[in-house]
Amino acid sequence: MSTIKKSRVAVIGGGFTGMTAARRLARSGNCEVTLIERGPALGGLAGDFTMQGTSLEKTYHHLFRTDSDIRALVDELGLNDVLEWHASSMGIYYEGQVYPFMSPKDVLCFTPCSFLSRIRLGVVALYLKKTRNWRKLANQSAYDWMRRMCGKQATDVVWGPLLRGKFHRYYDAISMAWLWARIHYRGNSREKSATEMLGYFRGGFSVITDKFVADLGAANVKILKGSKVDQLRLGPEGPSLLLSGVWSQFDRCLFTGPSAALAQLVEGLPGLEDYRRKLNSISYLGAITLVFATEQKLGEHYWLNINERDAPFLVFIRHTRMVDPKHYNGKEIYYIGSYQPHDSPLFTMPESELRALWFDYLQRIHPQFNRDKILEEHLFRLRYAQHVVDTNYGQRVPDFRTPVPGVYLANFSQLFPEDRGTTFSVRDGNKVANLILDDIRSAKP
Repeated sequence: MSTIKKSRVAVIGGGFTGMTAARRLARSGNCEVTLIERGPALGGLAGDFTMQGTSLEKTYHHLFRTDSDIRALVDELGLNDVLEWHASSMGIYYEGQVYPFMSPKDVLCFTPCSFLSRIRLGVVALYLKKTRNWRKLANQSAYDWMRRMCGKQATDVVWGPLLRGKFHRYYDAISMAWLWARIHYRGNSREKSATEMLGYFRGGFSVITDKFVADLGAANVKILKGSKVDQLRLGPEGPSLLLSGVWSQFDRCLFTGPSAALAQLVEGLPGLEDYRRKLNSISYLGAITLVFATEQKLGEHYWLNINERDAPFLVFIRHTRMVDPKHYNGKEIYYIGSYQPHDSPLFTMPESELRALWFDYLQRIHPQFNRDKILEEHLFRLRYAQHVVDTNYGQRVPDFRTPVPGVYLANFSQLFPEDRGTTFSVRDGNKVANLILDDIRSAKP
């Protein structure tokens, strides 16, 4: 009795998209899967480090109630018992004062805006929560749309600082569909009560990454960490990858890294000029986070948006306002976060100068903050953390299937209008894996 030969599939990138696709392909029984990760560990933007003896993410992470795809995966992996839900709290720092900004009552009491502006803020938020037709907003600038609907004052105080902090110099070109998705999904993540509940894994997101690795091993997925793909070429049997000076042959290849990196990888292949231009037209911003542990209690909110024009960072997060400090030796854990273009001086500034800049500003927000009482701190700079979704972005979203035979692309640049997040990584990982499996089956005699 003859056995059907399995397709050899390479998955490049060990983030949640790559791990999900590798798992789905391997569990189909039709594929021999090799997962290739350039870094020393899997996890992508949810990659972890150790803080006060416990795993913690380099960039702040949590789940919303509406994150159905990753919640389904959590159930499949048997991790429901370590996914805990916590009450959230959010504030805005503006003109030297912290304002709660979580409930309709908070919006009505937000005195930096006139009463009429507050009413307009609430009505617009309710409209965006209820409406489902985002396509009519796709070609409109979020900044301009909010100025028309909420007024100049509310936009200058609330929406303008958010867009500038998130997208830097691109702030006035961002599609309103993106902002709709942020407000729509977050607004609908609340159940009957007005309290927003956020999900976090007991032990950090490394819990799900570790379970992923074990599950991939059980499915005979070959995992190559610290392995960079230097070149891709095509042969009669499919794509070949140059790994550490050795060519490896595959039938199919899924690339889950940044779009510009795929453009570089296929540079030597003929007839791809237009496709490479499309990939390179996608702009990315980087993320910089500073994580520190202290015994000091700073603020009453989990999430504090910094809405001042001269602010050197976007957000200040008190992680242990949501997660019990007992998991971190009883210490308080904080994140400072900023999105920056790749040419920003914050990417090249010496760490000591960046820390001084941010801690000096933090002392303006919380005058009682004492840097000398910091017990542990870590600084991370990640270059590909957010794609720039301008008003023409819908026409530039690349397909899962590339023009290169046997090569596929799945990364967060294909998310529109949704913002990037682990649940969409899981969703698209399953989607592209099913597409690959369909192509494999249709190609068999």
